[in-house]
Amino acid sequence: MSKIRIDPFYHPSSHSVSYVVTDLATRQSAIIDPVLDFDIASGKITTVLADSMIDYLDSNGYELEWILETHAHCDHISAACYIKQKRGGTTGIGEHITKVQHMFKRILNLDDNFHCNGEQFDQLFVDEELIKLGHLDVHIMHTPGHTPACVSYLIEDAVFVGDVIAAPDIGTVSADFPNSSAVTLYHSIQKILALPNSTRVFVGHHPQAAWTQSNIVETSILAQKRTNRVVGGKISLDEFIQLHQQQHQGTSMPSLLLPAIQLNIRAGHLPPPEGEDNYFLKIPVNQW
Repeated sequence: MSKIRIDPFYHPSSHSVSYVVTDLATRQSAIIDPVLDFDIASGKITTVLADSMIDYLDSNGYELEWILETHAHCDHISAACYIKQKRGGTTGIGEHITKVQHMFKRILNLDDNFHCNGEQFDQLFVDEELIKLGHLDVHIMHTPGHTPACVSYLIEDAVFVGDVIAAPDIGTVSADFPNSSAVTLYHSIQKILALPNSTRVFVGHHPQAAWTQSNIVETSILAQKRTNRVVGGKISLDEFIQLHQQQHQGTSMPSLLLPAIQLNIRAGHLPPPEGEDNYFLKIPVNQW
């Protein structure tokens, strides 16, 4: 009998996938990459998907132990802060989030009250660190490239890769985040592909408008090696860079990057209010 239960939650507007991962023996759960609903036109935030994850935990009697981020996302706003307020749990992200914080503090001209030491998260993970989810081991893998701070979480026979690698029919996600690197991404993907062939791979995105609860977000190391149209086979670094650039040629910067990153480098917390309950996001011009 499997020791682990994995439940995906799809967010249609951002094509993001969040996960509830549960140790069945202890009924301790982790939420990976939770998403808030955000309407960029009105600036209104709602909590439909996050509430559905909380309801799922409550209906099954699961205790929330961890709220884990694979990176500071540029295409959705993290629900980590909201879920922690509602349900508890310890927030965690890779230690290199501090690099992203420094970069965006400069780009967004944030004031001195914003500290670039990762204090907004409960725990910062180092490469090859081992944490516990109930009785299960969670191995931290530093897998940068999409951003400088990406991590993947290896739990039992499943690895949660965020945006490091996509479903085989898609290939890769873009490397258009500031200070991203296709070269670094290639080496991180090779690190993932060095896991056993039977390892299940759970991706962070899938652009499928009519997505349903299916195995579309689950692939495997063997499937990635055999059929991923960008990273499959024994592809060389030069070949990867060429295919990766071809795949993402002409793509524009994610529309939510600037508003999303301002909350996500704060673990989903809103920036300090200006005036009475008024919150403003900074939009820089020609900063990079």
